[in-house]
Amino acid sequence: METFADAIKWFASISGMSAALIVSLDLGRRMTGWGFVIFVASSVAWFAGAWLTEDWALGTQNGMLFAINVLGVYRYLIRARSD
Repeated sequence: METFADAIKWFASISGMSAALIVSLDLGRRMTGWGFVIFVASSVAWFAGAWLTEDWALGTQNGMLFAINVLGVYRYLIRARSD
């Protein structure tokens, strides 16, 4: 049976791939924004998995990706569009 850390990492991996697909399809601002929401969840899961396995390089990387993804959520879902 998988450990809890393994389950978190599998969730992080699958959600990250799903978010990348959504963003790459360019289905509009709203869908891209939701792709970034999924990226945020993936970053949190990767950070948690890294913390549980004491993989500090992976944790640092996903701490930064979390900040970038939150910026994506802000740009595509929260900020008023300036045309």
